[in-house]
Amino acid sequence: MKFLDEYRDPVAARKLVALIHRATTRPWTIMEICGGQTHTIVKYGLDGLLPPDITLVHGPGCPVCVTPAEMVDQAVAIALRPDVIFCSFGDMLRVPGTRVADPCPASVPSGGAGGSKDYPVTDLLSAKAAGGDVRVVYSPLDAVRLATQHPDRTVVFFAVGFETTAPANAQAVWQARRLGLNNFALLVSQVLVPPAMTAILSSPNNRVQGFLAAGHVCTVMGYADYEPLAERFQTPIVVTGFEPVDLLEGIYRCVRRLEAGAAGVENQYARVVRREGNPAARRLIAEVFEVTDRAWRGLGIIPASGYRLRPAFAEFDAELRFPPAPSAGETSTPCLSGLILQGLKKPHECPAFGSACTPEHPLGATMVSSEGACAAYYHYGRRPPVASAPPAP
Repeated sequence: MKFLDEYRDPVAARKLVALIHRATTRPWTIMEICGGQTHTIVKYGLDGLLPPDITLVHGPGCPVCVTPAEMVDQAVAIALRPDVIFCSFGDMLRVPGTRVADPCPASVPSGGAGGSKDYPVTDLLSAKAAGGDVRVVYSPLDAVRLATQHPDRTVVFFAVGFETTAPANAQAVWQARRLGLNNFALLVSQVLVPPAMTAILSSPNNRVQGFLAAGHVCTVMGYADYEPLAERFQTPIVVTGFEPVDLLEGIYRCVRRLEAGAAGVENQYARVVRREGNPAARRLIAEVFEVTDRAWRGLGIIPASGYRLRPAFAEFDAELRFPPAPSAGETSTPCLSGLILQGLKKPHECPAFGSACTPEHPLGATMVSSEGACAAYYHYGRRPPVASAPPAP
């Protein structure tokens, strides 16, 4: 298939691997910032083709993974209301919040199990099982359509994602206002990539020396905002696609800059990304959203790292429309997802990985999400060896 097969070409990949080996003279640590890139690296074993001096670490590039537990708690509380249809993308349904052991029976439709202490409601899937009307949609505009079909109920869409999903979420609100839908709302948990990169580079524990930036984010926003970041921290940033050849070329460009001591931004994904991004999408985002501080799961509050609805669209803000939900915040578990999202640990270094924490029984969002690093390591066999039983005496 044109524009796909050529980016999986083994001959081209081997040539790039050879170039990376020749260019590397010292140890370097490079972070890919997108969960899609992580999955390609692990699926195709690209990290195993690199020189031993090149270490790839996985960043907070999975929007589901970085959605804080408090926001999931709020989503669950809203979803349990009998007057609400709660809409979300499917990969958010099993992301754990904190335990809501005994939701008010009055908040659950007749026949729901929410009032039972034996049925803990910890995520949207268990909220659905407890009687909440939780629906998986493929677009926020599907939620707008539901609002037109159910004027007697409030339809809430869980607006999670990086800059990539912001245009569609902004369009949903814009469309709802145009249609006069006062029964539509967004629960906004939109986050921004450059502030997260700043937080990682500013950390005293930082080990990242170069970045592979997320191509899809830059398709929307461009990469001009990365240029002052690269200059401030003297760090090379390469905007990179998602296929094996894309990633190997991105690594090669990053290594070449690291070896030369040259900070700056390069665009490997030029077939899709322009420096200015998508001007129409950026105008729509700026009309509907404004920048705000956001909490990130495992990273804490990062200043100016997310979006919220502007005051002109406050009537569509679910956080203003519904009372805040009680939350215990981040819970203590063996899960090391916070360190994994910062590139300080890899999934198989977590003591719970593959044993207490699996896709069937996840402890953290990095194992739940299809873009999570832990899910990639588990799915593609990057599991720690299982100790065999000692021989019988």
